[in-house]
Amino acid sequence: MTKHGTFGKGLVRRALAGLLVASAAIVGGSSAVAGDRVIYPSADSAGGPYYARIERGVIPATDQWVAIAFYRNPSCVRANFNLLNFFDLANIPNIFFCPLTVHGFEIWKNGPAIDEAPLQVKTFGNGAVPVWIVSVADYEKALPGLTLTELLGMPSLMQGVATYFEETLHPLGGARQSMIEIVARGTVPDGRAFEFRMTEAAGTLRHVGIVLR
Repeated sequence: MTKHGTFGKGLVRRALAGLLVASAAIVGGSSAVAGDRVIYPSADSAGGPYYARIERGVIPATDQWVAIAFYRNPSCVRANFNLLNFFDLANIPNIFFCPLTVHGFEIWKNGPAIDEAPLQVKTFGNGAVPVWIVSVADYEKALPGLTLTELLGMPSLMQGVATYFEETLHPLGGARQSMIEIVARGTVPDGRAFEFRMTEAAGTLRHVGIVLR
C-alpha cells in the first residue's frame, strides 16, 4: 500500500520476499493457494512493510486534527523514519517482527507470488490500536517529513487507543479501483471518546471525520 491506497509496482515483490521468509520463521509452513483468502499474521503473510496509515497524498485530516492509526506497535518505528514514505523497505525483514496491532485477511486472484497486490484487504483491530491525534498546525510544522520523534514532541499529541478498528482496502494494482475505508472508536488519555472515519476512492479523499467527545 503506497500512494492512494496502492501496493505499488515492484515494491511489493521485494517486500513479500522478506515477508514470507520472516513470517514462515515465526509461524512455520506456508499454505497459500492461488485465489485463496490469506490470513494475516500467518506463515503466508506477516502484514505489509509499513507502520501506520498516513502517506503523501492521503493525509487523514480535518480542518483541526490529523489522525494516525498504527498497524504496528509505535515503539518499533525507527525514530527518524519518515512516516509519509509509508513503506519502510530499508527495514526488511526486521519490520515483520514488529508486533501487529491488527489482524485480518487478504484476497488474492493468483497469489502473492504472482500478483502485484491483492484484490482486497480486510483489517480488524486487536482491541487496542494506537490512534494518535495531533493538531493540523503541529503536523504542518513538521513538514516536509513526519517522524516518530517529531510526533512525540508535538504539544497537541493525544495518544488515543481504539477499542474498535476496521479497515477495508481495495489496493490499486489488485482492485480495479482503489478504495480505503476506516472506522475507529476509542478514547484519548484525558478520558474523552473519539471517533475516526476515513474514506478514500480512486486516489481522492472523500471524507475524513475526527470527533472528540
